[in-house]
Amino acid sequence: MPESTPIRLEVTNLTRGFGGQPVVDRVSLAVAAGQVMCLLGPSGCGKSTTLRMIAGVERAGGGEVRIDGRLVEATGVHVPPEARSVGLMFQDFALFPHLTVAENIGFGLRGDRMEKASRVGELLEKVDLSGFGPKLPHELSGGEQQRVALARALAPRPRVMLMDEPFSGLDNRLRDGIRDRTLELLKEEGAAVLLVTHEPDEAMRMADEIALMRAGRIVQRGAPYNVYNAPVDKAVAAFFSDLNVIRGFSRGALTETPFGAFLTPGHPDGAMVEIVIRPQHLRIDFDRGGRGPNPTPEEGVPARGTVLRSRYLGRESLVDFAMDFEGAKLTASVPGVFLPKPGTVLWLMIRRDRCFVFGV
Repeated sequence: MPESTPIRLEVTNLTRGFGGQPVVDRVSLAVAAGQVMCLLGPSGCGKSTTLRMIAGVERAGGGEVRIDGRLVEATGVHVPPEARSVGLMFQDFALFPHLTVAENIGFGLRGDRMEKASRVGELLEKVDLSGFGPKLPHELSGGEQQRVALARALAPRPRVMLMDEPFSGLDNRLRDGIRDRTLELLKEEGAAVLLVTHEPDEAMRMADEIALMRAGRIVQRGAPYNVYNAPVDKAVAAFFSDLNVIRGFSRGALTETPFGAFLTPGHPDGAMVEIVIRPQHLRIDFDRGGRGPNPTPEEGVPARGTVLRSRYLGRESLVDFAMDFEGAKLTASVPGVFLPKPGTVLWLMIRRDRCFVFGV
């Protein structure tokens, strides 16, 4: 974000506990106008509680929340949700069943009838529901209801949009298109967006920045590319994809693997380390077969493996291998259809710059 872009939402050391146990532990973040931040993490990590405290639906145990620089939550300060200039979207669209689409969208609007009608019409057009104003919610599909809920949340032009798993109830076939259209609209409106999700694919698709939570704390924050490609620990890496893990002992800042010695600086002699490789970063080497020209330093040496099983998943095939190295087992992801029979011997290669080294 450019330096001139104003910070709409600022959270500092936000905390909340239940029964003496911390649920949200000193969470801090900042979201600028037009920026989308995804609060990502497994169920029970505290992300929805964080969102509710920012919204004002729950009281914070400590810390501060500021919207456009205005203090709305702190010790002794609690501005009610309706006075915070926030829009709210949840998994349950919570449309009023007895009100029309137009009445749902205009429910929280102020001003005269013509002003309200103009804003409602503008939003119906933006969410591709022109002509749907007289309909009732039960006459709409799930995707259409989600767009009405989005329009209603955007109607008062909130400074901050808070979204808690808003797409999880949608059919998979509709989800990507609706997410893309929602993101486009949110950017147009210029609100700061905080989206809670447990789906890494959704966070990667929508976020300008990801804040990954675990056990009530933000453990890593950054652009999707950086969080994915430079995880701070194995648990962060595993949240985004399956992993292959090779364990070994560091000796002289080197650890032996099926693919040769890995540099493991910073780990003392005798310390166990884990070399972590994503399945898509294993390559089956049909040409070299372990007998051709010397590999590049980035690739290391080929490793011989025996196929245990293979299965086709639609866009890719997964092949499990038993390696000729201390009983190691690895899984490779291969684009398209590739189903070698069990017992087939193949050679594997890796890109070392795609591997991670973590202490145990």
